[in-house]
Amino acid sequence: MSAITAGADEVGRLNAAYADVLGVHRRQFLWPVGLLVLVVVYLAYAFFAFNVPDLIAKSRLDRGILLGLDSVAYKVHVEKNLRRDRFEVAVEGERTATYAEDALPDWVTVTGPNGYEGRVDIEMSGGYRFTIEGESLTITGPDLSTPFVATAGGREVVWTGDVPTWVDLDPRKVEARPTLFDRVQVTSGRILVFRYFWGWEDFWYDFRSPLNGLSSGDLWALAWSDDRIDPDMSNAAFIFSEFWGNEGWQHGDVFKALLETVIMAFLGTVVAAFVGLPLAFLAAANFNPEPVSRFLIRRFFDFVRGVDMLIWSLIFIRAFGLGPLTGVMAIAVTDTGTLGKLFSEAIENVDNKQVEGMQSTGASALTRYRFGVIPQILPVFISQSLYYLESNTRSATVIGALGAGGIGLKLVETLRTGKDWENTLYIIILTLLVVIAMDITSGWLRRKLTGVARD
Repeated sequence: MSAITAGADEVGRLNAAYADVLGVHRRQFLWPVGLLVLVVVYLAYAFFAFNVPDLIAKSRLDRGILLGLDSVAYKVHVEKNLRRDRFEVAVEGERTATYAEDALPDWVTVTGPNGYEGRVDIEMSGGYRFTIEGESLTITGPDLSTPFVATAGGREVVWTGDVPTWVDLDPRKVEARPTLFDRVQVTSGRILVFRYFWGWEDFWYDFRSPLNGLSSGDLWALAWSDDRIDPDMSNAAFIFSEFWGNEGWQHGDVFKALLETVIMAFLGTVVAAFVGLPLAFLAAANFNPEPVSRFLIRRFFDFVRGVDMLIWSLIFIRAFGLGPLTGVMAIAVTDTGTLGKLFSEAIENVDNKQVEGMQSTGASALTRYRFGVIPQILPVFISQSLYYLESNTRSATVIGALGAGGIGLKLVETLRTGKDWENTLYIIILTLLVVIAMDITSGWLRRKLTGVARD
């Protein structure tokens, strides 16, 4: 008998002798593989059901890059409006950040009687130069054998010269972007040049503020100087006031909106926790023997938490109007159902020995609940309430965007302009910092109140 035949016989003997054990082993091996196959099949179905290939084909990566750049950089525009006979150099997105003609940036040179009638030379990055003269824009650069010229003023834009790949030609609008930080648009009515710079423009102080452009050392020396900028307040107070009242970044308003969001989340969570707790006792089978009342209360929990918080906020907006009260009510109603259900389940799992021991001493029902049940469910009560406080900070931001106020409304205002993406990023970062701070604070409170360590 060969070794192969003997091996096959041995395998057959083992399969016959241990069929049940080996069968269970094979099933334990096959079900994860089958589950993985089902997941792959579902993902493949979703890929085509949601038409992902078409979405990828229609995506505009260049616009995504522009939005990302606008979030971390600011741009200064040089505009020549042919219809209004106006020339302007200003920081994009700010109403008052316009340079005077005698104080233009060093990369803008005007030759002639004024900016509109004269010649404007603009030094761009990468060795490129834009020249505006009359109704024409001339672009010269290292990869242009002959200058590219676009002329506006008529019904359509016309062009001559070398046309590089980074120029988008259209009779209605000629757009060129030689580098990531340089862009120009020429239409029949205006010539608009953008130059980008890293950072957030005028973040600390307004463009027109006397403190704009001062270093931290200058500000420190000014704060301790006896020569007051404003005779009605100290220099330190003036420095803070100029920062707090920055019209472009609105630091004071943003801080108040953040505080309003936190208060909205806190009040909504507190109301939900203290309303849900007594209702949880009525929903627990071991404390409420009446099945009808338990059924009604549990269905009430299902109803208020089954309707999304955004829907409740829309309902309360119609009832109470716009304002923080709408957000507080939406959070309180939704979380009353969620926390009430969680608390009732915790109450049903308490150790009845403590309650029975107190009952044997003749303690009243209220005393039994206070000293026999509350200490057991207190860790769950605190832990779940603090968790929902963290979560509701994020929820209050979304509700605020619908009209409840707070930081969400500020965020929507920056998104509507389509230009203040750096302000949008600023608000998002502050919101994340608040959520992180709430998480750290709630963890500390949880450890202090329950004595349970958390990694």
